[in-house]
Amino acid sequence: MFNVAVILGAGNGTRMGIDKSKLLLEIGGKTVIERTVETFENTPEVDEIIVVCRECDIEEFSNLLTDENVSFVIGGETRQESVANAVEVIDDCDYIIIHDGARPLVTETEIVNTLDKAQNTKAAATGVRVKDTIKVVDDELVIVETPDRSKLVSIQTPQIFDFNTYKTALDKAKNEGKDYTDDCQLVENLGLKVSAVIGSYENIKITTKSDISLAENILKQRGEL
Repeated sequence: MFNVAVILGAGNGTRMGIDKSKLLLEIGGKTVIERTVETFENTPEVDEIIVVCRECDIEEFSNLLTDENVSFVIGGETRQESVANAVEVIDDCDYIIIHDGARPLVTETEIVNTLDKAQNTKAAATGVRVKDTIKVVDDELVIVETPDRSKLVSIQTPQIFDFNTYKTALDKAKNEGKDYTDDCQLVENLGLKVSAVIGSYENIKITTKSDISLAENILKQRGEL
């Protein structure tokens, strides 16, 4: 098996109110992107890592991420385009492991468990069961439906796919003029099913400044700070 991890880090810090990539913010003395990539570097099942980032961040990212198995590509205008840019530089692999660079608390166990499932089903994604009651509303915010919470999973990353299957899904979406914000949905568009693998609520996405302190608290509880 040869598996490639694609770490998406081409976003900006707009919602953080900062003028640089939020992945360059520090959590306990390490940047977000360092913590994210480090976990994949330490996972034996991951053979190569491609970090997708903005052109203006490549120099700083490359100074931080010096492992010989890490390379960089420029991101696109959308998530789908960013992953496609990474796919273009992959000669061949068995599974593509797509992960948000802003999820630095992912564990090796979550990566391996999701990969194991993907190897059986060709497509799998880490997620957690929904805690709150979810309501479907109409355009006027009137509740029209209450889904069964036991059937709901909040999908995170990594999302892992058979590489040839993912490339086929990309081609189909491009030919149809579709652009998906979720990689599972991209593959579902082929008519294939994606398996959910229950992970951890600690696999948070760094989106706002309060998430930095939350991440630090989680790392302290783990004994990693």
